[in-house]
Amino acid sequence: EVQLVESGGGLVQPGGSLRLSCAASGFTFDDYYIGWFRQAPGKEREGVSCINNSDGSTYYFDSVKGRFTISNDNAKNTVYLQMNSLKPEDTAVYYCAAERSGYGCYDLSANDYWGQGTQVTVSS
Repeated sequence: EVQLVESGGGLVQPGGSLRLSCAASGFTFDDYYIGWFRQAPGKEREGVSCINNSDGSTYYFDSVKGRFTISNDNAKNTVYLQMNSLKPEDTAVYYCAAERSGYGCYDLSANDYWGQGTQVTVSS
């Protein structure tokens, strides 16, 4: 059974940091791209960052460039999202997703598997 399990969300003050984890199981981790996406209340789900587990190449959307860092630990089948300098507009449910084509970062429908999400709230 394929599973993606996010963790690490919570409440943080503006300017603070959080690290999200996405633990994967049930598929060959190295063959997949893993992406982080987020959805704020009343808004569409949007891309945050993606990583190619095979070669470690990464992509960031403009809204998080310079603040967020995506990484992986292939031995643990886990992808991380280090979020620094958090802003209130980063508040959302954060999801990880997996796919093999490389297009999932730009086309959400291309993702094969999704996690259940973890809430991140940035507020003073």
